[in-house]
Amino acid sequence: MKIPGVPPAELADLNRAQDRLSFLYLERCVIHRDSNAITATDDKGVAHIPAATLGVLMLGPGTSITQQAMMLLADNGATAVWVGEQGVRYYAHGRPLARSSRLLVAQAAAVSQRDRRLRVAREMYRMRFPGEDTSALTMQQLRGKEGARVRRCYREHAKRTGVTWNNREYDPDDFGGSDPVNQALSAAHACLYGIVHAVIVAIGASPGLGFVHTGHDRSFVYDIADLYKADITIPVAFDIAASGSTDVGGDTRRAVRDRAHGGALLDRCVRDIRTLLLGPAPAGPIDEQRLDEEPEGGTVRLWDEEGYELAGGRNYSDEVDF
Repeated sequence: MKIPGVPPAELADLNRAQDRLSFLYLERCVIHRDSNAITATDDKGVAHIPAATLGVLMLGPGTSITQQAMMLLADNGATAVWVGEQGVRYYAHGRPLARSSRLLVAQAAAVSQRDRRLRVAREMYRMRFPGEDTSALTMQQLRGKEGARVRRCYREHAKRTGVTWNNREYDPDDFGGSDPVNQALSAAHACLYGIVHAVIVAIGASPGLGFVHTGHDRSFVYDIADLYKADITIPVAFDIAASGSTDVGGDTRRAVRDRAHGGALLDRCVRDIRTLLLGPAPAGPIDEQRLDEEPEGGTVRLWDEEGYELAGGRNYSDEVDF
């Protein structure tokens, strides 16, 4: 019997996470599906966006999306995010591009063992301090070094742009209550979190199993995003604040999108996650469907306490002595 509905896209036909548009923000429009494209309709007309090219679709105020459009996003491994006026909320994501659980298993194993978790956390800090040996530093020492690095980064960009900087102050429930540079930082970080979350989900890892951050459903998102703030969101925020923008949220989103594309953030993010969880990646492009490096990656198998795996989808009752 044929299963009703449009069949999902084959994994091999989908774009790799690092080759996609980082994110697209839409507001005050109706979003539907036309073949393999997402359509956005407003009083100016209809725009078509190929679903396979999207990493994150941010749905702002006044948007309405159909079930068919959501099915298309899910089938193509894209992330749908319902956001507020300034893009500060995250509500949903599509299915991952990867079919193997190898990254997820490696992540869970590392975060569950103290020594392995410490090694990954130290490696995350090492990425922020090139040329320095962090292998013997405690988490307290690493947090201190990171705090000093971030304060120095804020001061340098304040001096570069001439923007007055006091400290990081913001209210998540009152975007307009802070000064322009803090508004821009909030908007920029929200975009970065969406991009990183989409990549983590697309390659089959867990957003909630963090190594430095913990206790939140996006702990790993914050871990990975922190690797890029000094290069992307902080300079963008100070640039927007210095420009005298009258639309801080919108201008910041567009600037982050341009910086993310120009700096090949998606490719960098995939490689960094893989390196942290599986070890250094080989040269050349990384395909999500080959992240497991196993010919049967994505198939369902059965675990055995002896340490090996059995084929799934069969009855073992005639081989077991009850």
